[in-house]
Parts: sequence; C-alpha cells; structure tokens
Amino acid sequence: MDKFQELIKNIGSLDANLFGKDFLLTWEKSDDDLKQVLLVAEALKHLRDNNISSSVFDSGLAISNFRDNSTRTRFSYSSAANLLGLAIQDLDETKSQIAHGETVRETANMISFLSDFIGIRDDIYLGEGNKYMREVGEALDDGFAKGVLPQRPGIVNLQCDIDHPSQSMADLQHIAKHFGGLDKLKGKKIAVTWAYSPSYGKPLSVPQGIIGLMTRMGMDVSLAYPENYNLIPEVEELAAKQAKESGGSFEIVNSMEEAFKDADIIYPKSWAPYWVMEKRTELLKNKDVEGLKKLEQEALESNANFKNWETDKAKVDLTKDKNALYMHPLPADISDLSCKDGEVSNEIFDKYRIETYKEAGWKPYIIAAMMFTNKFKNPEQTLSDIHKRNTKRVGF
Repeated sequence: MDKFQELIKNIGSLDANLFGKDFLLTWEKSDDDLKQVLLVAEALKHLRDNNISSSVFDSGLAISNFRDNSTRTRFSYSSAANLLGLAIQDLDETKSQIAHGETVRETANMISFLSDFIGIRDDIYLGEGNKYMREVGEALDDGFAKGVLPQRPGIVNLQCDIDHPSQSMADLQHIAKHFGGLDKLKGKKIAVTWAYSPSYGKPLSVPQGIIGLMTRMGMDVSLAYPENYNLIPEVEELAAKQAKESGGSFEIVNSMEEAFKDADIIYPKSWAPYWVMEKRTELLKNKDVEGLKKLEQEALESNANFKNWETDKAKVDLTKDKNALYMHPLPADISDLSCKDGEVSNEIFDKYRIETYKEAGWKPYIIAAMMFTNKFKNPEQTLSDIHKRNTKRVGF
C-alpha cells in the first residue's frame, strides 16, 4: 500500500465529526477530529508535492477578515483557499459600512452570498475575539435558516484571544513528524516558556493554544513564566485536567531553566500578563489613549524587571541533556537584528531557523484541512476521487 492510500485508509477509520462545524478551539474537538485534520493536511501536502491538483471548488470565496496584523497566517489562509480552488477576498473593515453602523449580523450575511468560508483573526481584545467569531456564526446560522444564504459558510479561527488553533495544530504536526508519529509523543516533555521581549501587549493565545493541545497528547507540559505573568486561569485549569485524562502531566514553574531540564521540546514565546490584557481591553473599549500609554509604560517596566529572568538565550545549550527540538511560532523578536534585546538571540535563532520554517510550513495545509473537513462529510472518499481524476489528468 503506497503512502497516499495508507493516509486514505487511516482517515476513513476515524469517527470524526467535523462536517459543517466551525473550527474555533482545539479543545472543543474530539481526538478523532484532531487526527483527521492532521491526516487530511498530510494528504493534501502529498498531492501538492506530487503536482496533483487538490482543487475541489469550481467557484466561491474564502473571506479573509484580519482585525490584527499577520504575515504567516494571512498567507497560509490564502494559500489554503487557493489549494482548494477558492478565491480570496479581504474584508477591510475601514472600507466597509461598519463604521456607519452596519451590524455584525448584516456584515456577516452581506459578505456570504457566494462565500464558503470566513477566516477571522481577532486577538487584540481579551474576552472579545472568540466571542465575535461566535456572533458571526450565529448570524450565518440565522441567514441560512431564513433562506437568505444558499449555504452556511464555515468559520476558521485564525487566532483569537483564547486560542490559535492553526498554529498549535501545525506545531503538533511538526512535532509528530519529528518524533515518528502521534503515538510516540506520550511522555515527551515540552517546555512552554515566557521569554523577555522589549514590546508589550502580545496575545496569550499562542501559549494557551499549545498547553491546550499538547496536554491532549499524553505529553509532559511544563509552563514557565515569571510571577504575575499567568495565562487565562480557565485555560491553565483545562490543561491540567486534560493532562490527567491523557496520562500526561502539567506543571507551572517560575524558572526557564527548570522547565528546560530534560525537555524534548523547547518552545519560548513572549506574552503579556493576563492582568495587562484585561486592563488593555477595557482601555481600548473606552478609547482611553492616555490610559493605554500609561499601561504600556507599566508593562514595559514589568518586562524589564524580568529581562534576566531566564538563562541568557545566547548561551543556553539547548542540547545539553538531549537533542531537544527547538520551536518558535514566528515572528521572533531577534536580538541584534530587529531589536537590541529580542526574545531570542540571533545565534540561537539562526541555528534552528530551518526547523522553525518547516514548523511554519505545515500551517497552509492545516488550514486547508480544516476547510476540507468542514465541507466534505467523507473526506477520504473525496480525496480518493480527486487523486484518481487528477492523477490521470497530469499523466502520473
């Protein structure tokens, strides 16, 4: 049995329930749901690598709604849509009628007449981003039920205030490939650690997404941050619960070196404290410019207090105890290049640059798989059909 047929067989063996479902939080999905996304992503990559078209749509739009800046995720979403045969349409809210009083319900329906997906990034306001995505979903449900929309577009979370599922799933795929499969991850230790950065206000959703997913895999997850830099408490509690259920473990420590000890995977990332993000949301809502400036100064001073919290990044021997896999979600604030004191030194980043690029390279396929499984009830059959049809077309 060749690799593609084995993937098809494995996809078909799963009891997944992704058809017609939005992809908003990984912990809302079953183990089989997550496995199906990973396997479909791998199947789509196999088709692409072998120059076999995976286009399954003759027309239709994938709406791109980025309420925060992005490079990798924005292009990954565009690439995923193109891979499946959909055209990308950016929703620039500054050029819409939203500023003139158009409601979320109106906007969601008006952009969806010929749309198959809406990809949303909304990670700035703590307590608002995921809520907004669900409000869009409810508007689409209503539009479809009332006969306004011919079909209900699927929503893909391209990062919210709680989770970054395309990032964490791409990371999981990269880890699984590195260690030889999902079944090889049980007992592997991953250190998810805060790192100093000379900026403030970075979302909590990346570290939350990682602890919210890797604790599902039976891994030993060590979350390290300075005092008062905690994540959303409910997500930390969820991670502990999931670790117990999966046979793994979850700990919170206040030392990067302690988290690094015996780690198989090292995942440093800067983020703002939970209290900062809470206060920031309130100030943003009230358009309190002076309050935001004051908060930024407080946050930068807090960061500076922990500048030497971790071992000097330029001197850390990441492979002292074992050949640890270094990961970073990108972009990384690199010291001596983009900023004087970054969250990772140029020396360390350059050493692991190709691996982090490969890590990021899974994201287009993960997003495409989220879209694919939303639209096709039997993805294994659809993949098999397009493989047969398009292999003949290109003469393989």
